[in-house]
Order: sequence, then structure tokens, then C-alpha cells
Amino acid sequence: QVRLVESGGGLVQPGGSLRLSCAASGSIFSAYVMGWYRQVPGKERELVATITNGDSTNYADSAKGRFTISREQAKNTVSLQMTSLKAEDTAVYYCNAVIRQRFDTTRIEYWGQGTQVTVSS
Repeated sequence: QVRLVESGGGLVQPGGSLRLSCAASGSIFSAYVMGWYRQVPGKERELVATITNGDSTNYADSAKGRFTISREQAKNTVSLQMTSLKAEDTAVYYCNAVIRQRFDTTRIEYWGQGTQVTVSS
């Protein structure tokens, strides 16, 4: 079984920075797209940023210029460096990955349990 475990959430003041990390574990053959999504109560989960195994990145407009996604493919980890944080960045952030397990040709999407990011003074 594959697990995604996030870390790095917390409380930060407006204008501050925070780094989220996510590690995928289990019987992994390859992690294709990895990324971060976020959700606030009453709203749909939305894309923040994704990165492919070829290091192509995609950012939500709200994240461009402030957030940077990166990954260590050999370790199956993905990180999100967030700067110039705003109150509207407050949300639960979820790690996401499309993974192929060993001895299987199927690519399956997995989600982490989520980590709370609160931007407040």
C-alpha cells in the first residue's frame, strides 16, 4: 500500500514563509505527477501546484511568483515553499501523487491526510 505523509503546516503571520513537505512510501515503482492542493470549508479542493517526473511545473495563478514546488524523485518526496503568505492562503493543504506500484501497471492517484496552514496575525 502507498501512503503520502505531509509535514510542515502551522501558523504564520502575513508576509511570512512556510515549507510543506510530503513523502510517499510503500511499494512504489514510479511517482509521476506530484503536487499540492488546498481546501477551505465550504469550497472545493483547488490546485496549488504540480510537478511531473520530468520536472515540469504548473501553478495556480494565486501561487505564481510566491510558491515554489520541487521534488526529489529518488526519495519520492515533494515540497512546497510558500512565501509572502496572505490570509487567503489559509487552508488545509493536501499532497497528491499519481503512482505506479511495483508489479502493477496501473497508475493510481493518492492523497495525503492534509496539513493545516493558517496565515494570521
